[in-house]
This record gives sequence, C-alpha cells and structure tokens, in this order.
Amino acid sequence: MTAPVQTPQKGHNVTIEGDVESHLHPRPSWQLADHPMPTGREEIWRFTPVREFAPILAEGPTRASLEWDIKAPEQVTVTDLAPDDLRGLAETPQDRLSAVAATNSVNPSRRIEIPADAQYDDPIDINLTGTGSGESVYQNLVVEIGRFAHVTLVVRYKGSANLGENWTFRIGDGAEATIVFVHEWDDDAVHAAQIAFELGRDTTVRTAQATFGGKAVRISQTASYQGPGADLSQLGVYFADASQHIEHRLFVDHNAPRTKSRVDFRGCLQGAGAHTVWVGDVLIRPVATGIDTYESNKNLVLTEGCRADAVPNLEIQTGNIVGAGHSASTGRFDAEQLFYLQSRGIEEEEARRLVVHGFFTDIVRRIGVEEISNELMDRIEEELLESLGASTQTAADQSSEG
Repeated sequence: MTAPVQTPQKGHNVTIEGDVESHLHPRPSWQLADHPMPTGREEIWRFTPVREFAPILAEGPTRASLEWDIKAPEQVTVTDLAPDDLRGLAETPQDRLSAVAATNSVNPSRRIEIPADAQYDDPIDINLTGTGSGESVYQNLVVEIGRFAHVTLVVRYKGSANLGENWTFRIGDGAEATIVFVHEWDDDAVHAAQIAFELGRDTTVRTAQATFGGKAVRISQTASYQGPGADLSQLGVYFADASQHIEHRLFVDHNAPRTKSRVDFRGCLQGAGAHTVWVGDVLIRPVATGIDTYESNKNLVLTEGCRADAVPNLEIQTGNIVGAGHSASTGRFDAEQLFYLQSRGIEEEEARRLVVHGFFTDIVRRIGVEEISNELMDRIEEELLESLGASTQTAADQSSEG
C-alpha cells in the first residue's frame, strides 16, 4: 500500500533572513516563548505522542548529564561554548523540543573541530550513555569539519535517559564526511534531537540514522547548502517493537544550484502498539537550478497492531532541474517471495528472515563503514529472532488450544 502524498496547505515562505516558514516549518527562534507547548493538533506534532515527550518539553534547567566519551586523533579539538558563541554557530531551534534543549541546559555546549585536509583511517567515535537518573538532560554540540577533510564520525547512544539535544554540522568546501548515529537506548529512554547539516561547496556527505532502542525517539534532521556542487545522501534504518515510537523528520533545503540529495529510509515494525513516523520534506528554491533530488521511505509490517505513517512532501519553485521525485510505501511480507523460497525447500521462518535481510541489506551496506554495517545487521538479526520466537510461541499456543 502506497502512503498518500500530503500537499501543503500553503507554500513555504522564505523570510528575509533566509529561514523557511510554513505550517510544516514554524519560524525558527532562539526564544522559548516563540515555541508554545504543543497540543498534538499542530501539523508538526500530529503524529507525535506529545505526552511521552513531556519530560523534555517542560521549562526549567537541570544539572543532569550524560556519560560522554570521544575517541579521536589528537588534532581534533573539543572546547566549551558560551551561550552567545553557540548562537553564532548553531542552527536556530526549529521546535519546542530543540528550543528547550538550547535554553535550559546548564551544561557547557561543546564545539568539536576537525582540521582542514584531515584524513583519518578510523572513525571518530562519540559514545553517550544515559545514567538513568530520571532527570531530563540537554546538550548542544557544534561539529566543524574543515575544508577537504575526509572523515567518518559515529555517535552511539546507550543506557537510560530523557535527552533533548541539538547538533549542528558545518562541513567545509570539498570535504567528504560520513556521519552515523546509532540509537540503542534502553526500553525506557526518551530522546529528541534536532540535527542540522550545512554543506559547503562541492562537499560529499553521507549520513545515516540507525534507530532501535528507546521508548520514544524523535529525530528532526535538516540540510542546507552553502554553495553549489554538494552531494548529500541520507540513509536510515529502524526497527520498532511493541509500544515503541520512532519518528524521523527530514527537511532538505535546496538553496544553491547544481546540488544533489538522496533520502532512503527503511523500517520494520513488530508488536502491538509499535509506531513509526517518517516525514520527508524537500524544498527546491528558485535559485536552485540544475538540482537532482529523490526521497524514499519503505516500511515492512511483521505483526498485527502496528502503525507506520509516511508523508513525503516536495515543493519545486523552478522548472530548471535535473530531476525530483519521492515515494513512500507500507506493506507486509510479499507472498510471492515467501512462496518462491518455500518451494525450494526453505522453511517459512527462515524464508521470512531472508526477506527481511534483503529488505535492509542494500541500505545498510551503502553506509560504507564495514564495522557499522556488520553491527547493524547483527542487531537486525536479534530483532528478527525476537519476532520469530514470538511467532513460534503464538503458533504453539494456538495449536494447544485446538
């Protein structure tokens, strides 16, 4: 079943400052008062269980913190940022969650600088572990990747936390960067993030979101271009279990000519109450001639009682483009695929496992970091074993009742 394409009620309004404002993108602001508490009726909140995010929507500073560890070459520097410096470098908050994180944190903001021309064989690893204190914790980070640098950065989340955070990646001209976020939270974690990518001229950037753990996770990801010639690929894999909410919201602002973007997110759902949301929004401004963009989201439902919402949006303000398109779909196992595999002597459970592996393998391999790709496929295998085990138990229960 193909998800319906949502047509905006009105077009985007580009403000004098270059910000984008519409019902999908309320005007960015550093002032918390400009971001009222959501009710769930607003367009940007209508798929989100607002009550689940209450711990990090409330106003008021906290001194809770995460265990924070970075493994990087000595040329990479990490420094604290004063609030005024943060505003000069970071993306302006887009919603209530990012505004609370920007204004409530009493922990120092961090600036990570990767020098120009840097080339590192190993990924820069950032490990964030929640301590389960029950308090909300907020953080703000700015990552600056120098001109012509070639780097891979991996961010991992584990433990238990109520976390609101903002990331801004400023990627210098000619740089090549792979940036991966791996979410393996405990089952009670609540996490919201605003992640902004600012691509310099002729950059090549690959990003990936791998979301598995957490009770409620909402990732809002934006991308804009600081010059022509940049190439952006945004990948995502997610696996939602019973009563889990996983939400990815993406906005690509083609505000420079001859730029390219590809978005490809895929997810599986299993268990009663599993809920995923993917919203992909692309704006092609009048100045963005010669651009090429495509966004795709696919969802595979493994059990009854799941819900996958997928909403692609595309607004084109110039006819002089190479290409632009989008697609979104949600479905169950392909009966023909299962029949084909079973007709060759493969048991049904193994056939289902192979279908899911095939669904994810292509996108996981495209991340381009072998260690991460193998790690993610192992995690998907764990999720599948859980699903197949539950199916086997259900079948056994039904057999005994009969």
